Amino acid sequence: MAADILIYDSDVVPVGKDQKQHLEMTRDIALKFNETFGGGLKLPEPYIQASTETVPGIDGQKMSKSYGNTIDIFGDEKEMRKRVMSVVTDSSPVEAAKDPESSTIFQLYSLFATTEEIAATREAFRRGGTGYGDFKKQLFAKLWDHFEPMRKRREEIQQDKSHVADVLSRGAQRANEVADKVMARVRAAVGL
Repeated sequence: MAADILIYDSDVVPVGKDQKQHLEMTRDIALKFNETFGGGLKLPEPYIQASTETVPGIDGQKMSKSYGNTIDIFGDEKEMRKRVMSVVTDSSPVEAAKDPESSTIFQLYSLFATTEEIAATREAFRRGGTGYGDFKKQLFAKLWDHFEPMRKRREEIQQDKSHVADVLSRGAQRANEVADKVMARVRAAVGL
């Protein structure tokens, strides 16, 4: 991970709160290299967006493929609905007030909703009278609508295989140009 960051002269690296220590280790490596060899590597800064320190999975843990708790935003409608409807909740009855801040449904919804929608949903949680099933349907609708343009664009891109290959080739060329410059500085610093 440190090599992947340092090789491209990264100034800022978007990371989750749980990944910050990896970036700190990367900075330590770069700092030690720079102290030992007189420079050559940038010290990247972390960028942690406070509102999305960790995206919860359907089980309330950090969302991760390895935990099997993801929602496939590019999957078909039926599968996405099934995953959203399986978000883990407590056993509060419909009429009971619910704590929005501890709800995975609310946390996920808040990532995509407007400020007004978030406030209204928070109030509906606290007021009671709405079951988790209805909140899950609301979350599904928000996710489905939000990612619709991305799903359409992905379908278009998948139809043109040469475009994908061209984008990857151009990206690799640009990445190699940056990496070659960094490696030239590193080699010069260590005397190679």
